[in-house]
Amino acid sequence: MICPRCASNQGDDIKFCTSCGANLQAVREALQAPDAAGKFNWNNTWVAEMFMSGQANELRKREMERQLGITPEVKRYNEIKAGVIVSCVGVGVSIFLFFLMNAIAAQNPPGDAELLRSIWLAGVIPFMVGLALIINGTIVSKKMVQVIEREQNKQKSLDEGPAPRGLKTPDTSEFIPTNYSVTDSTTRHLENAERKISR
Repeated sequence: MICPRCASNQGDDIKFCTSCGANLQAVREALQAPDAAGKFNWNNTWVAEMFMSGQANELRKREMERQLGITPEVKRYNEIKAGVIVSCVGVGVSIFLFFLMNAIAAQNPPGDAELLRSIWLAGVIPFMVGLALIINGTIVSKKMVQVIEREQNKQKSLDEGPAPRGLKTPDTSEFIPTNYSVTDSTTRHLENAERKISR
């Protein structure tokens, strides 16, 4: 066997390298039984994701979001943010196309010029999409977040169960005098039992 540390030639029965002291027995064991962590796992590939059912894929997606800390409220804010960005892009595209097409229309015949001047309306499409995202995030998604939070709170309360009933915690400064003793009536009971036996 060749030592992996110093590359010296060693015998197969030697446990430690005679040159550098490396543990050759551990190297042999590692070569004979490779660890399971290094094996390829098909479950972690995109191919496995393709064949997942819709429900399993949704559960996996929710679990990943939970691990990343993406709550429904964060998703709602991201939707509103995306709506603002898309709306601004729509306004910017409209302004850009308006000035560009007016400059091009000035060099074309009047029939074509009218068509070119109206191309700026294409920017209205992303503006409307962004506006829809904003409305959805502020109104519809807010209701959905409230429903999800209500369900989560209900599930937590079911998991925890009702509050345990118990005695009030004692106050150590509280002293309640009792009118009886633990040993009261025990000796009388024994005396009565002895009398019955003796008769």
